[in-house]
Amino acid sequence: MKLKKAVALLAACTMLAASFTGCSKGGDTKDPATETPQTETPADDTNTDTETPAATDEIVTLKWITVGSGMPTNYDAWQAKINEYLAEKIGVNIDMEIVSWGDWDNRRNVIVNSGEYFDILFTDGSKYTAASKLGAFLDITDLVKTSASDLYSYIPEDYWQAVSVEGKIYSVPTYKDSSATQYFVWDKAIADKYGVDHATMNTFATLKDKMKEIKDGEGTAPFVMSMGGSDMVFSTYDQMGAGLPALGVKYNDDTRTVVSVFEQEDVLSQLDVLHSWYKDGVINADAPTLAEAPSYRMAYTAQGWSGAAITTWGPGMGVEAVATQTGDTIVSNDTVRGSLNAIYAGSKYPEKCLEFLQLVNLDSKVRDAFYYGLEGENFEYNENGEIVKLNSDWTMAGYTQGTFFNISKLADTDFNQWDEVKELNANAKPSVLLGFSLNTTNVETELANCRAVYEKYRSELLTGAKEPRELVKTMKAELDAAGFQTILTEAQAQVDAMYK
Repeated sequence: MKLKKAVALLAACTMLAASFTGCSKGGDTKDPATETPQTETPADDTNTDTETPAATDEIVTLKWITVGSGMPTNYDAWQAKINEYLAEKIGVNIDMEIVSWGDWDNRRNVIVNSGEYFDILFTDGSKYTAASKLGAFLDITDLVKTSASDLYSYIPEDYWQAVSVEGKIYSVPTYKDSSATQYFVWDKAIADKYGVDHATMNTFATLKDKMKEIKDGEGTAPFVMSMGGSDMVFSTYDQMGAGLPALGVKYNDDTRTVVSVFEQEDVLSQLDVLHSWYKDGVINADAPTLAEAPSYRMAYTAQGWSGAAITTWGPGMGVEAVATQTGDTIVSNDTVRGSLNAIYAGSKYPEKCLEFLQLVNLDSKVRDAFYYGLEGENFEYNENGEIVKLNSDWTMAGYTQGTFFNISKLADTDFNQWDEVKELNANAKPSVLLGFSLNTTNVETELANCRAVYEKYRSELLTGAKEPRELVKTMKAELDAAGFQTILTEAQAQVDAMYK
């Protein structure tokens, strides 16, 4: 099945199971409040047909390194409980390392480049292709079909194609929302107090003066950002799997012209607003160096769906929240690659890793434990098998783990938030490059050098800390010296070869 058929398939596939918020955790959307749980699958509906009890087998321990808000305070108790279940089901114990958002990029780079041992590593489109080609991840093209056959069948074929690198699969994609929708998330009380018109004030440009009014009225920065800034400014550009935001094709450009993204006026105009906000104190002064944004912010941008304001974003801030969509819902290879789990090329237990990932995705008891935490302490089930959250202390990031279609429903919601996700997926506008993935073989060195240049300027650029037009000129000069034009020419040639 061609990936070009993804949009139609997604609408059908999401009807098979009863996904999420914020899979692209880049920049200022790095917030565990971009995940929300709910499903039509009962909590005790486990997949027992494909799992063999391991009572007589050796129990192996798998190391899973992922990102979140740091290690849960009750991790030891949680680990003991989940490991008892995992050992019985598939002969596995799990050892988690939850790296905080602010430390994640550096920690992940060290892991991949040093050859540090792990069994499973969370990754995404920004690093996935490069790490795969570096040899850090195991080629599971054939193994996943035998060691996790039910999982392979459960995840749509197009997802597997979307994560393929030169025809080979190096990760398990997370089956959830495959499209990306951007939102402004508001503390509803603040939005109401200052008369935010959600129907017309839904872009950086239309909110420019209103944010200044809120800052003056409240006496503090309403749009608090971390050092990642807001990647929403370039979210409409397809990066072709290159992992370089400076390179892309506008999702609706029928000419499929590869461009220098940050030189485009639609991107620069948004950066202009961010810079004006930074100068006016709308954005916090420490944004370029702030590792993690606080849980409460009057307003911020995030990827997800509007219902998450009720189920996750609001509870995460401790207030009633409302979300306003900005722009189109888009589906692309990049959106599918927002949440991936890869197995170390040197793992001692690759088959067990896949058995484990299958269980995480298909067994609701396991899925709930990773998503909600320790039963009896972080949550409990009611008589209908629905989730009653006891607190919001669980610090693992649910979008990094597995499908959202097997997470048990929250008891205190009177709507099924996944209906909205299905609708967003079904109506998503496909990128003109849906199905295309750049073969980076001839430009690996140039890409590595250009990524380093982009990372050098990213924080100041995406938080508004520096005048963007001059900063982009400086960055572009260094990108060109690092081989950017070579990459652009190669990318355009490959695009033309496929579509023209």
